[in-house]
Amino acid sequence: MIIREYYQPGAPDPVLDPAQVLRLVRQHLPEARAVTGIDETGGEARVYFVDTDVVCKVQRPPQWRSWTSLEKEVVFLRHLAEAAPDIAVPRVLGYGKEDGVEYTCMTRMDGDAAVRTPIPATARVATLQTLGRTIRRIHQVPQAPLLASGLFPEEFTLPDVKAAVAEDLHDYAGYLAQRGIGWPFPFDLATLTAQAVEHVPVEPVAVALHTNPGPTHTFVDRITGAFTGLIDFGDAYIGHPAYDLGRWPDPVDREAVLQGYLEAGDPGPHFWDLWDVASIMADLLTIVRQAESRTAAIQRVITTVQQWD
Repeated sequence: MIIREYYQPGAPDPVLDPAQVLRLVRQHLPEARAVTGIDETGGEARVYFVDTDVVCKVQRPPQWRSWTSLEKEVVFLRHLAEAAPDIAVPRVLGYGKEDGVEYTCMTRMDGDAAVRTPIPATARVATLQTLGRTIRRIHQVPQAPLLASGLFPEEFTLPDVKAAVAEDLHDYAGYLAQRGIGWPFPFDLATLTAQAVEHVPVEPVAVALHTNPGPTHTFVDRITGAFTGLIDFGDAYIGHPAYDLGRWPDPVDREAVLQGYLEAGDPGPHFWDLWDVASIMADLLTIVRQAESRTAAIQRVITTVQQWD
């Protein structure tokens, strides 16, 4: 499911004074000394770096949408810290709402996002396999506390998942049109949608998903390229686990993530039923965003649909 509608785009979006940021952080970390930087690359949130190892994440009012939630991220991260404390994700130090500001105080992840940090070829497979193992661990934590929170949108039933697949494909077709690419396949959107929906498992398995564990949110060591952690759980929802593995545009990268995911065992036929659909989604995004990889991605989608026939 793709939800990008912002509900108050005209709202003020002030950068907080460092003194205000420190006041918020010191409620949870009294020894905090100084704001050392600001990062606005996340879109829905603004991040203030505090000292060397803490971040204060603030919801940006004009980027508010029901899909994204700092409170949901806090619930998810705290549950992971309790259920699987060795998973490499940020640790929540505090959360609150004060003077109209919703914020989370958390530990800062080592390294930097893979989208900004080239991973050496010698380390790439191992790094992505570690990411795959991390995603599998996240999917395996007890789900009841997350469901009980009421904060996670759900795609549980067969009609839910089928509707989400159809909606996503329609959205991607719209992106192609917006970019002036046109429809690049020898079959129409209705045919692709019908085939993809047909491959939705009859009894969908659903877990809490990160939603986008791709290059933007996967952190790696700046020198070695080794995996250091996964950030940004604010878009999480309850859905099919295969959707969390299709966020790397290169199919070789996706295969490495999948290899790591499978080390804990075969996730069952329900997973493979939707793996091809998730891969098609990833290739459609590649067609939209990466002109140099477009031809190969188009052919992969065609090959998959032909194999379905």
